[in-house]
Amino acid sequence: MKTLLRQMVRASRFDVQTYEQVEADRASTAGAVVVVLVASIAAALGSGARDPVSIVSATIALLVTWVFWVALTYFIGTHLLPEPQTRSDLGEVLRTTGFSASPGVLRILGALPGVGLFIFIGVTIWMLLTFVVAVRQALDYASSGRALAVCVLGWLLHGLLFFAFVTVAI
Repeated sequence: MKTLLRQMVRASRFDVQTYEQVEADRASTAGAVVVVLVASIAAALGSGARDPVSIVSATIALLVTWVFWVALTYFIGTHLLPEPQTRSDLGEVLRTTGFSASPGVLRILGALPGVGLFIFIGVTIWMLLTFVVAVRQALDYASSGRALAVCVLGWLLHGLLFFAFVTVAI
């Protein structure tokens, strides 16, 4: 548990070595999934879910859309916008982006009256930035610009899926 928490803190601090380590370590897949699960529960609670059904529904929606975003990112990054040195597999992208969700545990603070929304939005932006670092490392990009383009494109499509899911669920 100490190692997982240490990796989460380092990933939140944009530590490139942490992303390289989890990319190469297939055993860290479970840790990446735990990070995303905890961040999803925190987001559900921080966005106002209070009863068990709402919390579980929001968490499932967040997990499903995250998997979709990772798959989109992998496809866009390896097939549409690869660099010559890009060599990656879905597991590497899943592990690095899973750990990039580490700041998301703070989205639970979104439930705070008055400032919660600002915290929630700030942490979400922080998560997008860590996602860019994770993608840059997983796809072996030379610059952050291409990683940012892949992430933003995937994020927009991910957002459309999430809002479509929420609209249908309501």
